[in-house]
Amino acid sequence: MRIVWDVSPLSHPLTGVGNYLRGSLAGLAEAAAGRHEIVAFAPTSPEGLRRIPAVLAGLPLERRLLFLPFAHGWRTAWSRLGRPALERFLGGFDALHFSDWMYPPQRAGLRSTTIHDLVPLHHPEWVTPRTLSMHGSKYRNAARTCDLVFVNSTYTGRDVAATLGVPEERIRVAPPGVEPCFRADGERADLGRPYVLTAATLEPRKNLDTLVAAHGLLDGGLALAVAGGEGWGERPRLEGSGVLPLGYVTNVRLAALYRGASVFVYPSRFEGFGIPIVEAMASGTPVVASSHPSMDEASGEAAVRFDPDSPEELAAAVGRALEERDERVRLGLEHAARFTWSRTGRIFLESFEAAA
Repeated sequence: MRIVWDVSPLSHPLTGVGNYLRGSLAGLAEAAAGRHEIVAFAPTSPEGLRRIPAVLAGLPLERRLLFLPFAHGWRTAWSRLGRPALERFLGGFDALHFSDWMYPPQRAGLRSTTIHDLVPLHHPEWVTPRTLSMHGSKYRNAARTCDLVFVNSTYTGRDVAATLGVPEERIRVAPPGVEPCFRADGERADLGRPYVLTAATLEPRKNLDTLVAAHGLLDGGLALAVAGGEGWGERPRLEGSGVLPLGYVTNVRLAALYRGASVFVYPSRFEGFGIPIVEAMASGTPVVASSHPSMDEASGEAAVRFDPDSPEELAAAVGRALEERDERVRLGLEHAARFTWSRTGRIFLESFEAAA
């Protein structure tokens, strides 16, 4: 098979979607083991021409990156116009997997995408107008045209079926994996004092104001470290004694921060899966996670859960995680070991082969 994989989002610093895209593509290449041709495709900006090859370095892929000025506008217009077909740029292929950023037309072959979550439909107040417009159009096109729709959790799969009307037989659950750098052994960050860690883009959905309020209820010996780049909407109030905004960090730095933390907290109000939860567990850190059901599969039985609207419950959950640290670390390591990019890649490839 010749499989075309849209890598356009890799032109930005890696966060949840980019990490999933890169990891699942690596898993697909591993599963294909040279038996299939995999083409990484993106119409992209000069920044993308620099970033994407670096992210894909070492993967056995053909790279077809097209420089386009005003790449976002071009991708949007191409998707909505519905021509020319992708074959005009790449020749024939057997399967196309497109991203969040565009839904290019094609003449033939299997058509698939990944839907990470339906936050823009359920909570438009949590996203930018550009994200709402882009994703709304993509969702409608995917529901109408895709042979396969991949999701990263059973929760999201049910949501896609119920909200978009995609038949269940076209939905495939492909959970994320954990990057090798997230492991219990290795460098531990030293921030000068014990700390609680969270990792999230600074946006309303991540619920960081509740975490800051909960931190104020904790023993004063624990700092609150916040790893995450600037997002959108009203900025969380990352201020007060012991609150340490760290900005965007690389995966290697994040792994050290996970290992050095007393507890990792993920207070998000809604996720497609919640990859940082299993990353922290794989790093040997006890986890406290929001009780929203979209994070049930990431949390398993290992995380301490709490009502994301209650700073008091969050503070109590941190205390419980500290008291039960050894048991929570053991459960977390066992749970996180189930999530590998090799498994994700096999799910994609076996789904393509069965549907082709």
